[in-house]
This record gives sequence, structure tokens and C-alpha cells, in this order.
Amino acid sequence: MKISFENVDKVSALLTLNIEKADYEEKVKKALKDFSHRASLPGFRPGKVPASLIQKRFGAEIKAEEINKLLGEEINKYIRENKVNMLAEPMPNEEKTPAMDFETQDDFTFAFDIALAPDFDAKLSKKDKLTYYDIKVDDAIVDQQVQSYCQRGGQQVKAEEYTAGDMVKGTLTQLNTKNNTLKDGLVVEDAMMLPEYMKDKKEKAKFEGAKLGDVITFNPAKAHGDNATELASLLHITKEEAEGMKSNFNFQVSEILHYEPAKVTQELFDQVLGKDVVKSEEEFRKFIADDIKKNFNGEAEYQFTQDLREYILGRVGKVEFPEALLKRFMKLRNQDKGEQYVDDNFEKSLPELLWHLAKEQICDQLEVKVQHEDVLETAKHYTRLQFAQYGMVNIPDESITKYAAEMLKNEQQAQGLVERTVENLMAAKAKEAVTLKTKEVTIEEFRKLTEKK
Repeated sequence: MKISFENVDKVSALLTLNIEKADYEEKVKKALKDFSHRASLPGFRPGKVPASLIQKRFGAEIKAEEINKLLGEEINKYIRENKVNMLAEPMPNEEKTPAMDFETQDDFTFAFDIALAPDFDAKLSKKDKLTYYDIKVDDAIVDQQVQSYCQRGGQQVKAEEYTAGDMVKGTLTQLNTKNNTLKDGLVVEDAMMLPEYMKDKKEKAKFEGAKLGDVITFNPAKAHGDNATELASLLHITKEEAEGMKSNFNFQVSEILHYEPAKVTQELFDQVLGKDVVKSEEEFRKFIADDIKKNFNGEAEYQFTQDLREYILGRVGKVEFPEALLKRFMKLRNQDKGEQYVDDNFEKSLPELLWHLAKEQICDQLEVKVQHEDVLETAKHYTRLQFAQYGMVNIPDESITKYAAEMLKNEQQAQGLVERTVENLMAAKAKEAVTLKTKEVTIEEFRKLTEKK
């Protein structure tokens, strides 16, 4: 077999393979023999079909199959051994590939277009200067989180007088135009309302200072901004009925529920973190501060990776890509989406492709190697963040690991986690390879910086 590799230009090449009968003859003979052992044709017992008939009926098909297998093996071997830096799979070049007949031909020529990666240098050194943002955790942030836990751990208690934010329960009675009880009008017992969220200020003001047993005359439609859905829920009527409901109602207060946040006590510590994890408010605040710092560090690491990407792509500048071949490959991979998909997405894909190639160089330079355990740790990190959104910070590691393992069973999620793990490990080593300036910032300063970027 003869294989030739010819550079068409800096970013494309032509790979040509000349296959002779001697290259595949033994493979075809073996394949025909194996097939004859299991072949079954009318008039013959399985495995007893004459070789001449097998050759006549299936010879060309088996020959083509074996040649295609050999072709794939040899292309992969050549690419691997010669370290050809390809951007896509080899694509058949029909103009350079002569027509072929597997029944009559012995020798074959196959030509493939190869999209080559552009030549550029993304490797890092101490000449490269980047900033890493160290987000500080101040007392105000810890105070906010403590208050948040107090709110989550609080409970409703009965009150004698309404204050903003309270829930009120009572009986709603529909009134006529003279504000007298409407005969056969609506009566809703055990109605519940949160006056604080009423849209009309005048209607909301009628509930200020209300006490148990008070009767308040108000207009529910105005109070809820003529929102038929909210009105229907309050009055237990259909949305269509609510759209025509403009009556005033009396509301007799039977119960006032005031939400009382939890106090900063051992009970709250145990509720949030688990039994006896911390024993004092000082320890509780330190735990919170450390947890916030972990999250801030995650944000800082992510931002450093984004800054590294921006810096590297800026330093590399514009590179030449084999655009015609890449568009052709994108079209082949997305045949169900048509030409418009390629037109809409090709230009946007080039910066991502360049960053992918740059990451490969940097990871190779810094000897970044990703293990399954690394990906699992990344999955566990995001699992903890998901739980933390709901105030659940004391989930056992066993449960976190179980949820993370489930995430990795999803192919799309797993691929994303692998990519994030690669970037995390690369960023960690990149900080050692470059000249790093650490800048302490508040979370507000950090947010402003990232918004600008």
C-alpha cells in the first residue's frame, strides 16, 4: 500500500491511499470463509453453501467491506504515527478518487481532504501577566447569610394586630353598590391574604393596624390590579367570573399570622448544619464565612479561566482556518438542519475552536491529566451548590457523592463536567506558570468587574 500526504496550503492537505490486491486479498478470503460457515440460502443447509456461489452472490460486497475496514485502519494509523493535527474527520475527495467497481477492479485509489489545525503558540511563561481576584468575606456578608438562615428557620406566630408582611385570615362578604351585604352574594370563609403584596396602595393601606375582629371594606379587584387569576384564587370563582367582578367586600379578621425569624441559638445551628457541628455563634459565623469563601473562590477561579481565555486569544490574534473544509464538515454533521444552520453558526464556532486548540497546547505544556476522581469532585462541587441554593449545607458526603454519580450518568452533563474539570486543573497550573498578581476585592467590586467584561 502506498500512502501520500500533500499539503494543499497551510491549513489543508490531501491524503491519498493506493490499495493493491495484495493488501486485502487474505482478509477477503478469511471474511468469505467466515461468512460461508454461517450463510443460509434456499436449497442449502446452513454452512453448506458452495464457495463459488458465496463468491458470486456476496464477493463484491465482502470485498468492499474489508477494503473499507483496511482504509479506516490505515488512515488512523498514518494520522497517529505522523501526529497530523486534524480539526475534523478526513472527508472523501470525489474529484481525486477515481470511479471504482469492486467486482472487476483489483487496485483502488482513495483521496481524502484533511482540515489542519492552524499553527500558533499558546504556551504560557512568566512573561504572561494576569490578575487573580481574591474576594474577601466581610462581616456584612456573613450578617446577611445569618439573617437568611434565621428567615428560613422561622415560623408563623399568632398576633393581635396587623403589621406589614403579616398574613390575615377571615371571612369575605360581597357588598352591593351601597356597601351593604349583597343578597345571595359571595361569601368566602377562611380566606387568606397577604396585604403587603397588594398592588393598589390605597387598598393596602386599609389593613394597616387592623386587629382581630375588625371589619375592613375594600375592593379585591383594585387591590390585585385587576388580575383575574389572583382574584379567582382569592374568591374561589372561575377566571371568567373574576374578570367581571368589581364589587367591594367586607373582610372580618379572624386570625393574624406574623412570621417570626428564628433566633441565633443552638437550635438554629443544629437545624442548618446538623447536630452539634458548631457550639457557638462565633463558630456558626466562621462556618458560614468559610462556606461563602469557598463559593467566592469558585467564582474567582471561573473568572480567572475566562480572563486567561481572553488573554490567550488576544495574544494569539487572528489565525487562518480551513474554512471551506470546516463548513463542509459542519454541514455533513448537521444534514437535518440545512445550509442556514451553517451560515448562522460557523463564525461563532471559530473562537470556541481556537480556545479548544489553545487549551490542548496549554494542557500538554503543563501536563494536565484528568482522572475520573477529578471529574467526580467537580460534580460533587456543583451538587453542593444546588443544595445550598435551598439552604441545605449539611448534606452528608455519601449523599453528595450519590447525586454526583447520577449526574455523570447523563452523557451531556458528564461531557460538560469533564470540560469544566479540564479548565479547573489547567487554571490551577496556569497560575503557577504565569506572573500572577493577586488583587483583593469586595464582592460588589468583583461583580462590577465581571459585568464590564
